[in-house]
Amino acid sequence: MKLLEGKVAIITGGTRGIGKGIALKFAQEGANVIFTYVSSEETANAVEKEIEAFGVKAKGYKSNAANMEDAVALVEKVVEDFGQIDILVNNAGITKDGLLMRMSEENFDDVIKINLNSVFNMTKAALRTFLKQRSGSIINMSSIVGVRGNAGQANYSASKAGIIGFTKSVAQELGSRNIRCNAIAPGFIATEMTDKLDPEVVKEWSESIPLKRPGTPEDIANATVFLASDMSTYVSGQVLSVCGGMLM
Repeated sequence: MKLLEGKVAIITGGTRGIGKGIALKFAQEGANVIFTYVSSEETANAVEKEIEAFGVKAKGYKSNAANMEDAVALVEKVVEDFGQIDILVNNAGITKDGLLMRMSEENFDDVIKINLNSVFNMTKAALRTFLKQRSGSIINMSSIVGVRGNAGQANYSASKAGIIGFTKSVAQELGSRNIRCNAIAPGFIATEMTDKLDPEVVKEWSESIPLKRPGTPEDIANATVFLASDMSTYVSGQVLSVCGGMLM
């Protein structure tokens, strides 16, 4: 039997990078997959077809998780269309890097709103369904820079550190209802975004990683499947670093 057979999962920001990797891996393990996107409907339709090729149901919804009304409407629509929600992966996020002395208030606020507020919005919106079911797995995508910080990323690091605190608090609040909440802290992951970087920069970063390579979306997806599945029914309130040994 597949690890996520018959489960329904929502993944925010699921059309590229880590989010898409998780969506495809979940489908491979038997889950019906709902993902959100904010821009290209054409891309979303293509991802739907990729997911459905695994023999599961898939649906992309245009929805901005940083907006509470959108989050509530999305959850209501998913319950209407799929009847349940078993897994919520809060993956949507952005970066607007810059040294603090040059960082605008707008750039700080935008990153906090999209990266951190979206996690609150989606978790809050899905809560009624999880409580009614007395089950659910919430997985929040943090980052190793949320654990150790990073120069030039004060806004991003703050948002990802906030996710860790939120995760641990939610795990304590909801554990008695059989609802689990965990976070994943990826390290340097090769995605479409890193493809735009100077190859020498990528090489230098890779050499600083004990495993001597960047991670892949599949590396993160494998960890996410574990936390979403019944293999981790006694795991909650934890931060799983998937970083090739960068954090020890």
